[in-house]
Amino acid sequence: MKKAVTSALVLASLALGAGVAQAQTGLLPQIKARGVVTCGTSPGLAGFAMPDAQGNYTGIDVDLCRALAAAIFNDPQKVKFVPLSSKDRFTALQAGEVDLLSRTTTWTLSRDTSLGLNFAGINYFDGQGFMVRKKLGIDSALKLAGASVCVAQGTTTELNLADFFRANKMKYEVVAFSSGDETIKAYESGRCDAFTTDSSGLYAERLKLQVPTDHIVLPEIISKEPLGPVVRHGDDNWLDVVKWTHNAMLNAEELGITKANVDEMLKSENPEIRRFVGTEGKFGEPMGLSNDWAYRIVKLVGNYGEVFEKNVGAGSPLKIARGQNALWTKGGLQYAPPIR
Repeated sequence: MKKAVTSALVLASLALGAGVAQAQTGLLPQIKARGVVTCGTSPGLAGFAMPDAQGNYTGIDVDLCRALAAAIFNDPQKVKFVPLSSKDRFTALQAGEVDLLSRTTTWTLSRDTSLGLNFAGINYFDGQGFMVRKKLGIDSALKLAGASVCVAQGTTTELNLADFFRANKMKYEVVAFSSGDETIKAYESGRCDAFTTDSSGLYAERLKLQVPTDHIVLPEIISKEPLGPVVRHGDDNWLDVVKWTHNAMLNAEELGITKANVDEMLKSENPEIRRFVGTEGKFGEPMGLSNDWAYRIVKLVGNYGEVFEKNVGAGSPLKIARGQNALWTKGGLQYAPPIR
């Protein structure tokens, strides 16, 4: 037994050394030297990534990037946001123009295996739907036979649209545009009967319309849209940093650690909380971060629940219910591995 324990300790020590060595190469040291995280995001989608008149971005996807900056620099403002269209986002990431995409991007097999990219988690579980004008008298997507549908090019939305009409043996006319803004403007101008995108996006885009209450979101959800941050292949350490930033926000909510009480948690005797805030163990070091990296995230940005509520939940104009995005302990799908 003593030999087994000794062997385990040696292996753990070697693994830690390898992790620290990897953290000294790759993208993270470049980001530290540059002094800013470059984040590819949406040009403007309420609740997820929306700039104000001064160019200041807010949203769930934005806060993930700010959480990364908090973990790395202890400053959530050290982010450069690069607005990218659906069509251009993957090319920009592949070319190294951005460090990550945090841009309502659906995790699919082909994207994960053929684009040289890695998904680092799911920060929003979504599904595709349809929006129509009330005056059309349509109450179901199954009544859209023969309709013209506005959709953004280069998205899973366009593929799901084709699958839905094919599966239900209905004809339709696709009216595709290169950007989300062009698509919603075309819908509002009457160039199509319906508008389709992720359900969360429908509620966000409806707010942009001249009379939002003249439009309804149909009840059908026609796809699975697990949305999450994306990085390039070949840099496991940077993948770990992005992945565990998201996991930390989930773990914080589950442990009851908030922006308001995170300083009190530094005095906690709970081992899980102590590991989280960095008063026990060295869990940041293998990633090239300080050991209080997760504390910084919550102190400066908040836990997942706080970020959700202010951006798309009850505290926002969208008022989207947590639903599938509730923690697993509350009937949802959000679940993070432990910090230990």
